[in-house]
Amino acid sequence: MYLTPAECAERARRAAADFDTGTLPREGPGSYLLLWADEQSVAWLNTWWEGRDTGYHDHDGSAVGICVLEGRVTNEGLPIDGVRRVRAYGPGESLSLPGSGIHRMDHEAGAITIHVYSPPLRAIGHYDVVDGLLQRVPGPPDEGSPPSPNLLKSLTFAQK
Repeated sequence: MYLTPAECAERARRAAADFDTGTLPREGPGSYLLLWADEQSVAWLNTWWEGRDTGYHDHDGSAVGICVLEGRVTNEGLPIDGVRRVRAYGPGESLSLPGSGIHRMDHEAGAITIHVYSPPLRAIGHYDVVDGLLQRVPGPPDEGSPPSPNLLKSLTFAQK
């Protein structure tokens, strides 16, 4: 049985409560470290010493729960009406998304987060506008998703 989005967020909060961020090396742009993987879920520790925009992406059907350990992140879904809804999260705060969600996260420099996916993440779908059309490009689950500059520009233009 797979975890609900709320259960993923609870597991991320529990993992965050037991994690000592003081032992992390704080150099380079940042990275992601596999914390666990089993039949039910997979968890990653993400560190971003430089700011990082994930671009719009999906989790290929996996629900996710995210807990912020340090720093600040923002999350926004992919709007269809041109109105962007960005929500900020700081240390100790968490969020969750269903497996059907498309979203974008922006990590300020120094952000540390734990992400729990259920079922275990199989792929990440990256979104951007190519030749005026929205495109989804699948990517592996263990690589970061790239920014969506053309899609973000289209949404910013539509909002004005």
